[in-house]
Amino acid sequence: MRTPHYLFTAVYAIFVAVVCAEEHSETLEMRKLPNGLKLGVATAAFQIEGGWNAADKSPSIWDTYSHIPGKIRDGTDGNDTCKSYEFYQRDIQMLKFLGVDFYRFSISWPRILPTGFSNKVSEEGIAYYNRLIDEVLANGIEPVVTMFHWDLPQSLQDLGGWPNPHVADWFEDYARVLYDAFGDRVKTWITLNEPKQFLIFGYGQKRFAPDVYSPGIGDYMAIKNALMAHARAWHLYDKEYRQKQKGTCGITIATDLRVGATDDPADKAAGDLAMDFEVGFYSHPIFSSTGGFPENLVKRVAERSAEQGFSRSRLPELTKEEIEYIKGTSDFYGFNHYSTKFFYARKYEPGMYAVPSYDDDIGAVGDYGSYELAPVMHTTKIPDGMRKALNWVKDNYNNPTVMITENGYGTYGGINDIDRIDYYRQYIDAILDAIELDGCNVATYTAWSLMDNFEWDSGIGAKFGLFEVDFEDEKRTRKARKSALWYKNLLATRTLDPGNEPKLEEISF
Repeated sequence: MRTPHYLFTAVYAIFVAVVCAEEHSETLEMRKLPNGLKLGVATAAFQIEGGWNAADKSPSIWDTYSHIPGKIRDGTDGNDTCKSYEFYQRDIQMLKFLGVDFYRFSISWPRILPTGFSNKVSEEGIAYYNRLIDEVLANGIEPVVTMFHWDLPQSLQDLGGWPNPHVADWFEDYARVLYDAFGDRVKTWITLNEPKQFLIFGYGQKRFAPDVYSPGIGDYMAIKNALMAHARAWHLYDKEYRQKQKGTCGITIATDLRVGATDDPADKAAGDLAMDFEVGFYSHPIFSSTGGFPENLVKRVAERSAEQGFSRSRLPELTKEEIEYIKGTSDFYGFNHYSTKFFYARKYEPGMYAVPSYDDDIGAVGDYGSYELAPVMHTTKIPDGMRKALNWVKDNYNNPTVMITENGYGTYGGINDIDRIDYYRQYIDAILDAIELDGCNVATYTAWSLMDNFEWDSGIGAKFGLFEVDFEDEKRTRKARKSALWYKNLLATRTLDPGNEPKLEEISF
């Protein structure tokens, strides 16, 4: 899950949401969900587990980062969050209440490997995830497991983290431990969640852990290494585990749409280039028929590097062998989507971004156009962008199987969240258009998130949960929002019904 940049006046946003909900519910039609489309919810280990030093778990980079005063906006940390390490059974009760087909969650690398390396495997860590997986399955729910959702062991960051090419070895070793421990029951593996967010924000911008600021250089080194790490984990599964475990393995990429703000050719080119940087940087090496980084991106970084006096491009080269090794290493396209940005070439001015940097290499300015901003800005409601992004994947990568692994709406509180319901309703309607009218091969839809959690550098302020969490309560009581009741009805009826307006009830876990 990504973190918001800005706040927006909550009262005004709720007023806008109410008006929009009334307008759009009249235009949507009742639609049956396609047979075979699976619906689920998602969480991530660091965001919900707490238990940051339970048993022999070692610190992750987010433990370290969130303990530094001033790094998290509301001053909170990841020590306890939702206490799911202690109360995971209540999470499963919530899943059962909703009636989801699957539960996407992540495994904490330092909880499994306290040293970061496979020389020591935590018995307590393995036992915790065994209990979670077994009870999820016992309740008729499929586990979808993400290996890495941003919580790199601090011990590995001390050795350089993702910019260190040895990280591919470390990640492959970690993946082997997971396949051995859980692969008999876990049949869907996601290697990395949103590489752009943890690599660019963590190594190229001062936003995320580990807060290593090396824009346009260190972040690009990290991207190559992350792609190699992903490919190592996929090849390991493909060669040694697939035949006996009968599962699938892939990657999740943030695929928010980026387009030109106007019909001006310069703006169109800026939108295309932004899509290459934001999405194609990670998707093209894996899913394109040619492999490698997008051609326009390679050209742009080389040009910028020459202008800045570098003797060679700042973008690490992928050798022919590496291109072939990475290409095709995903059994599905893991697709996270929240909103759309529109890019203007003319608004960019040299020097407005750090030089060198990822943003300067793009060389354009993006915003949310004339759309009403959501309280958490990066979830601004632009449902047509979801359909267009799915078509971008279909058209560029020969219509792969798409698992929508995150989609959701951020607020700053409230139990009667009709704005979130309207967001889900319109985005799912756009997905159905992509499936039924455009032929996009969508297999799953995942709501982010099951419950409120620790939203990275925003702390617990931003709320994405179908269930509200009382962070003042020692037991972290979870209460169903109206959106939870709406999603429960969607799952039960398999019908997107514009008249589905559930009565808010007092339901707590």
